Amino acid sequence: MLKPPALGSRLQRAFRYAAEKHAGQTRKQTAVPYLSHLMAVASLVLEAGGDEDLAIAALLHDVVEDCGGMPRLREVRKMFGPRVAKIVEGCTDSFGEPKAEWVERKKDYLREVKHADAETRLVSASDKLHNVRTILTDYRQHGDVIWTRFSGKKDGTLWYYRALSDEYQRRGPNRITRELAIAVAELESAVKKRPSAKLLAKNKSAARSGR
Repeated sequence: MLKPPALGSRLQRAFRYAAEKHAGQTRKQTAVPYLSHLMAVASLVLEAGGDEDLAIAALLHDVVEDCGGMPRLREVRKMFGPRVAKIVEGCTDSFGEPKAEWVERKKDYLREVKHADAETRLVSASDKLHNVRTILTDYRQHGDVIWTRFSGKKDGTLWYYRALSDEYQRRGPNRITRELAIAVAELESAVKKRPSAKLLAKNKSAARSGR
């Protein structure tokens, strides 16, 4: 039986830090606290065998992009060490404002992921796994309206997660990357099977007219 990772005061401090920096933030156009996502990603990392540093990086993986850019990264390095800071940096696709155009940012990040180390890829893939699972759940409940939340809309969002999943699987597949591949395939299948809004409207119109 494998020995569980030692989790102590550093992880607790990282949780408080994440809760403070992301206070008031929510998931895209919902009332769900953003902290829930960070907790979920940290949970996935620990379940996949990550240690305390990787769990800390999971909790902080968006703090640079969403809460202060490069000054925040320097603070993370000072508080939690270079290993955590390296992973957080590798999970960040924007370091300041204004952000580059969405497609270019995502293409740049895909290029970065190709050369990232295994630890960074684990945290990054865990982040994307939770994102895709959430999108799939919301899509099943609300349908196509959810795509208005995303800068890439439906086509761009599906393209991005498929491209990331393929890249993660290409090099050193693991528990998380395999689950991500399954989730992406399920999302693609759900979108393909669901009738379009235009078709639904047409069918409703036909039903009302008795055709």
